[in-house]
Parts: sequence; structure tokens; C-alpha cells
Amino acid sequence: MRSIIILIAVVTAVLLSACTPCTDTVSDRGSSAEISQHGEIGYLQITQEEAQRIMDTNENIIILDVRTEQEFSEGHITGAICIPNETITEDVIKELPDKEQIILVYCRSGRRSKEASEKLASYGYTNIREFGGINDWQGEIEK
Repeated sequence: MRSIIILIAVVTAVLLSACTPCTDTVSDRGSSAEISQHGEIGYLQITQEEAQRIMDTNENIIILDVRTEQEFSEGHITGAICIPNETITEDVIKELPDKEQIILVYCRSGRRSKEASEKLASYGYTNIREFGGINDWQGEIEK
């Protein structure tokens, strides 16, 4: 009986140590991107350079600023739309009708954009790319 208990404990320990972490690094066209996952839900976390490359090479994208309207009016990435993180709910988001469209998400520092990306992924959006905050943005800013 004691041997069976030890065997069960060893097998359990081996199985638990084989679990993968919630964050994996993946390669996307030579750049490093991080996929953040919660169960089957996920979004890509990319660099600002990668976000700029996507903006330069893709026409059918949405640049989503999840800061407040006030912050947005003080300056935002050219072409961005504003949907504050606090307003993103399971309700239909009329500005984001295509759940398969590439959506580049940013905020001020990166915290709210991660929260918004997680919410959007959980609501069925499949092409979310989170790239941090406007504080570090080197590209154009529209005022």
C-alpha cells in the first residue's frame, strides 16, 4: 500500500511539472512576440517596432487606444480610435464588428492595454496585438 501511495505521488509530481506556463514566446517573421494565454484565450504581445511595421504594411487594421477620451484628445497615434478600457464589455462593440480583424491595442503605459486585450480575446476576438503604451511610442502622434 505504501508503495502505491509513493508511486501516485511521484506520477502526480511528474505530471504537474510538465505543465507549460501561461506565457510562451513565439517568432513572427523574425521578430519576437509573446503570446499571453488564459486557457484557450490569448492575444499576442508585440514590440512597438512590430506594431509600426504592421501599421506600415497592412491596410485592414484597427489601432485601438484604450485610454480615456480626455487622454486620447491630448494626443494619440495617427489613425487610432478610442474605446476606453472601462467601457469594453461583452456587449457588441460597434467600432469592432470583425472579430478576425487585426486590432493593435495600446494605452498610456501598457497596463490597460493588456487588460483590454484579455477582455477582447475572451469575447471572441482572434487577432489582438497588444503593444504597450504611448509613453514609449516613437512614431507619429496626432493632436
